[in-house]
Order: sequence, then C-alpha cells, then structure tokens
Amino acid sequence: MTTPRRTGAVTSPDALPPSLEAESVIRVLAPGELLFRQCDRAAAIYKVENGRLRLIRRTIDDHLVILHTARQGEFFADASLFAEAYHCDAVAAVQSRVRVYPKAMVMDALRTDPALAEAFMARLAHQLQELRARMELSNVRSARDRVLQYLRLRAGVHGRSIAVEGQLQDIAAEVGITREALYRTLAALEAEAFLIRTETVIMLKKI
Repeated sequence: MTTPRRTGAVTSPDALPPSLEAESVIRVLAPGELLFRQCDRAAAIYKVENGRLRLIRRTIDDHLVILHTARQGEFFADASLFAEAYHCDAVAAVQSRVRVYPKAMVMDALRTDPALAEAFMARLAHQLQELRARMELSNVRSARDRVLQYLRLRAGVHGRSIAVEGQLQDIAAEVGITREALYRTLAALEAEAFLIRTETVIMLKKI
C-alpha cells in the first residue's frame, strides 16, 4: 500500500503546510472592493492576512445580510472546495490583504495529507457550531438579549472583551438591528453595569 505523501506539519486548525503557503498568492483589496460575487465559480479558499472581509448574501427581497465577518488570521470560503460556485459575496470592510489558495492545490493536499484533512474537518466543525449560534441569535426577539448574546459569542467561552473594529453600525448589521437600537441597547447595558465601553473595546462585566 502506498504511504500518503506528507505536505508539511500542521500545527493548528488555522495553519496550512509551508508548501501550500509558498504556492499561494496575495490580493490587496480597497475598502468596499469585491473579492468574489455570489454565483462566481468557486476557485479558491482564502485567509485574511490583515483587515476584514464581510461575507454577504442578498435575500429574495433585495436586502443584504452579513453572514460572517472574517478577521485577521481567519480562513473563509472553505465550503467552496465542495461547491461549483460561491454562495455569497465577499467584500472588504476596510483595506485588506488576503492570501489566496487555489482550489485544486488544496484538494490535492487534503487527499494526500491525513493531518491536514483532519485539521480542515476540525475547522469546518467549528464553523458549523458558529453558524448554529448565529441561527439561534436571529431567533432572539429582544434587542437587549440579542446584543448580549452576540457580545458573549464574540468574547468566547473564557473571554470578556470585544474589539470594536470599524463603526458600531457594523455590529448592528451583524446582530440584525438598527444602528439606533444598538446605541440605545449598549447605553442601557452600560447603565445596568453589564459592560464598559471605550472607543475600541467593549468589556463585559457580567457573563
């Protein structure tokens, strides 16, 4: 039996072998620039070197929904490896630098490197957990409870702080409420001593 070829050590679910890094390319995007559109042919997966990319989908009534915001160090569009076309738009929220991994190259590595395939499956499982959490969030009717749940998700299991990247209206779009409703809700939560705000950080006092 042929021994699977190793493409390099994988140290975490967010790492790829040096051989894949060497064969990848860099895209630099201006704020608002599209990386790909919904229904474009799925040709690659991506990693945010710096900046932020929003994954956006347009609903049947022409509303834009932010599915996810990919931040520095995060991979995105992983599911495109198993799809013919992208299922959303990817738009730079700020000037961003994105590493591009061609689909054929990644698929070849997954087929021949068991450790890489296992790390990739772990990342997909984590993304599925996040998606379920976002679906639960959309079912919360109270703006107060929805904002609190969102902040807890962003802070992580053991965290308390959430970096404010860009403007608060970006958070409002992710939570699914108006900017004005978010401002009122954050002010009320701060008055109730649930959190402390600065220009760059929201710190949860009560988990």
